[in-house]
Amino acid sequence: MARLSIAAIFLTAASFINAAEQPDTALLRYVNPFIGTTNFGTTNPGAVVPNGLMSVTPFNVTGSELNNFDKDARWWSTPYDVTNSYLTGFSHVNLSGVGCPELGSVVTMATTGPLNVNYRDYGTTYRDEQASPGYYSAYLEKYGIFSEATATKRSSVERYTFPAGQGNILVNLGIGLTNETGASIRRVSDTEIVGSRLMGTFCYNPDAVFTMYFALRVNRKPDSSGFWKMQPEMHGVEAEWTPDNGTYKIYKSFAREMSGDDLGYWFSFDNLEAGEQVEVSIGVSFVSQENALENLNHEQKDTDFDSVLKHARDSWAHELGKIEVEGGTEDQKTVFYTALYHALIHPNILQDVNGQYPMMESGVNGTTGRDRYTVFSLWDTYRNLHQLLTLVYPEKQDDMVNSMIEMYREWGWLPKWELYGRETFTMEGDPAIPVIVDSWRKGLRNFDIDLAYEAMKKSATLKGSENRMRPDIDPYLKRGYIPLGIHQADNSGDNSVSHALEYYVADNALAWLAREKGDKDFARQLEERSKGYRHYYSKESGTLRPINQDGTFLTPFDPRQGENFEPVPGFHEGSAWNYTFFVPHDVDGMVRLMGGKKAFAEKLQKVFDEGLYDPANEPDIAYPYLFTYIKGEEHRTHKEVSRLLDKYFTTRPDGIPGNDDAGTMSAWAVFSMMGLYPDCPGVPEYALTLPTFDKVTIHLNPEYYGTDRLTIEKIPVGGTEIMSGEKRIGYRINHSDLIKNGSLKFFTNENE
Repeated sequence: MARLSIAAIFLTAASFINAAEQPDTALLRYVNPFIGTTNFGTTNPGAVVPNGLMSVTPFNVTGSELNNFDKDARWWSTPYDVTNSYLTGFSHVNLSGVGCPELGSVVTMATTGPLNVNYRDYGTTYRDEQASPGYYSAYLEKYGIFSEATATKRSSVERYTFPAGQGNILVNLGIGLTNETGASIRRVSDTEIVGSRLMGTFCYNPDAVFTMYFALRVNRKPDSSGFWKMQPEMHGVEAEWTPDNGTYKIYKSFAREMSGDDLGYWFSFDNLEAGEQVEVSIGVSFVSQENALENLNHEQKDTDFDSVLKHARDSWAHELGKIEVEGGTEDQKTVFYTALYHALIHPNILQDVNGQYPMMESGVNGTTGRDRYTVFSLWDTYRNLHQLLTLVYPEKQDDMVNSMIEMYREWGWLPKWELYGRETFTMEGDPAIPVIVDSWRKGLRNFDIDLAYEAMKKSATLKGSENRMRPDIDPYLKRGYIPLGIHQADNSGDNSVSHALEYYVADNALAWLAREKGDKDFARQLEERSKGYRHYYSKESGTLRPINQDGTFLTPFDPRQGENFEPVPGFHEGSAWNYTFFVPHDVDGMVRLMGGKKAFAEKLQKVFDEGLYDPANEPDIAYPYLFTYIKGEEHRTHKEVSRLLDKYFTTRPDGIPGNDDAGTMSAWAVFSMMGLYPDCPGVPEYALTLPTFDKVTIHLNPEYYGTDRLTIEKIPVGGTEIMSGEKRIGYRINHSDLIKNGSLKFFTNENE
């Protein structure tokens, strides 16, 4: 067994970070995984590979009484917050940027000295954190242990360097982010265990429950090992927590399988010499323990920590290298590449190495020959993340669309907010429709569009009592809008306006496809439906406004109510101002409603000037780009986008303005810094603004686009104009022209 001094270990870790300066991994130095790890950004600095199933993350949101925090004492939807200081281990399979707690389980921890399995006592403060793509490390102060982690697609490996004496590896299945309880562990050999952990109830959905299976192996034989379990009579009872394992029973001779709500497994190593290392490898599956073991054996065959780490870093270098930027500051490059990094975490693969995966809403396993994706946070990601993938990573987006269509084949509906084969029904709308239509219109054709159209038409027409995607569709079809009282009798948390606005966007996208399919009458119906937002417009308030059952506007009405995420009639997670301009498919129609272009531009500017814009939530994030529809006012887009980037997207841990929402906020930053933005889901167009960098080169996939690059340049000259290829254009461009012309050039004097 290798023995290294602690000083040598830190030198080794630093060499991994410095390796980013090598040509093939040079971009990795611009990724700072600590960005977004507070201010409710809910990202984490853990190790993961691009769109990987496995992630291994420091878990510091369940602490000791001395630290005065616990995941159940507040709404922790992340395994890590940089402001916390008490580590209880490393969690496996984690969500990035989401707003509800889930997963973050199978928590491993290294300790020294006598065995103690009480997490409130065995946790520790830590220092000298380092993180880069595919790597995390920290020094555990209580124990003098140097901990490191890296990952493959379906497995992880941790390396612990111990001081002299007894060392322990703890595997805790009793803590985690999920709201579910229940786990099992089976001893396979002296060095290996397998098990399962129940997950689910994401965002209060009691039916969205699923099982994660794991296989865990240590790379040296322990001197002793066994199970632990909370004593039944103490479970759920407040008690004094003592350092002698208190309420936990230690099993030293039991060697079969154990199940329960709060249990774990331990490995102890006696008489370690200073610098000795223990590696812990974990494979996961959502099909079976056997598959978890197969995933582990396949992805870590004949490998060690260093080789796994190199592969992880190379994977990130390859994906991040699809976009190259020149110019800009070091901080701007860090913001950009960290945002791109965050945009490449979800959706993530689900299938095992043998192709098996849990079929949607089913106890049956399917088999696929391509990547099957999960974690479709579509209310968020349909606005920009899937458009980013379509442009830069079309092969990924192709598989994601196929995954969504297969979900329809398996359970009869496209996903809304899918999580590991279960539909959580979180948020509103019918967001898979614009994602699929947008992909098709941009040239992705490797999926069954006829089956997709069947699925879309079903959710757009089936009556509410049978409609899983649009349970409130009946008044929408009859009146053209959804009145208050459909969702909640007292209206306090009624999201009727938000629901209808999402349906308008989906129906506009579907109308195009219906016309392409020759379904002309249906297309006309959809087009008319998509204009239904006009019912909600109140000249009195100057905003969209909820409508009562009798057809009158809600009175009294405060269009600013909801700014602090409190329940508000008609709107979800926002105020009327956050939603009023959310009509991306008919901006010209909204301009007319508001009294013309001048009035529209002034009212839109008011949103920014009076603090009515929320940069931390989705409904209004395209607002800055709406100025591109008003001739003579396009400069306001650059002004607001630049201001928002400088203020809310920084290199600090709070450098994302709220939940990253599975990469959506990061995708906003990536597009905005490149100088283009897909402001209407389902419509293949981009609004243009001055890019942050002097030059951006996007390496396109020629199998999809027939060309291998798109360049965007900022050229400092007097005056302002935009060229696409050899053609002078305005502040908007369609996708096909962008690809065909191969370049955008912004001739500008930024001081004008």
